[in-house]
Amino acid sequence: MISRGERIANYAVLALFAAIALFPVLLILQTALSNDAIVSDGPASSFNFQNFADAWDQGHFASYMRTSVVVAILVVGLSTVISVLAGYAFGTMSFRGSEVIFYLILLGIMVPAEALVVALYFDLRALGLTNTLVAIVMPQVAQSTAFGTFWMRAYFRTSSREVVEAAHIDGAGHWRTLWQVLVPMGRPAVTTMVVLVFMWTWNEFLIPLIMATSENLRTAPLGLAFFQGQYTSGTALLAAGATLVALPVVVVYLFLQRHFIRGMVEGAVK
Repeated sequence: MISRGERIANYAVLALFAAIALFPVLLILQTALSNDAIVSDGPASSFNFQNFADAWDQGHFASYMRTSVVVAILVVGLSTVISVLAGYAFGTMSFRGSEVIFYLILLGIMVPAEALVVALYFDLRALGLTNTLVAIVMPQVAQSTAFGTFWMRAYFRTSSREVVEAAHIDGAGHWRTLWQVLVPMGRPAVTTMVVLVFMWTWNEFLIPLIMATSENLRTAPLGLAFFQGQYTSGTALLAAGATLVALPVVVVYLFLQRHFIRGMVEGAVK
């Protein structure tokens, strides 16, 4: 039984860490809403929401956001399907070489992208794929699939054997058992993976920078970096641009936070 003093101490510690975590966010928002002398002559104490519209127009974020959305949808969709299929195979089936293949896939987690991006660039250039959407999407699909396979394998290995056996007794094959039984049961695990992959994909900077030179293929973080180079002194516009780039990740997390937290807790318990 937790005493009242211990409960108050727990909330105090949580409030302290929440304040530490929220302070940079609130500082960015305050800067984004402030009147920068470079871009505005209004009173310094008023909120200037026009900064977001100015940053959106001057930074060409409409094009960058559109590219990021397309890349995120492709990467999250492809890596989720492949990870579920691979995780089911490694988690529920026993076949020759499964352990070796699984650990080879894990190299995608252990080896950083910085160590492979130069060789990958020359390989894709030889195939004529650089400066295309494929060059941005497929390396990230490979990286995300490595983590997703590891994540889903852990879920499938701890899933109820009785449910799987009951499905097989009812005549369900592997395909039906996977998509109609195990995946609906594992919605928190799948949602957690989707949120993490979306966050990593949206914030990815190196691969789009190396693989694409066309402005039409710039993602939002890459566009923000170029926007920063144009407005090195306009802190309000920079903060507004950073807020716009970070907003989709916050929205996705808030929308799926219940399943995300549940998946993380279940993974920790298992």
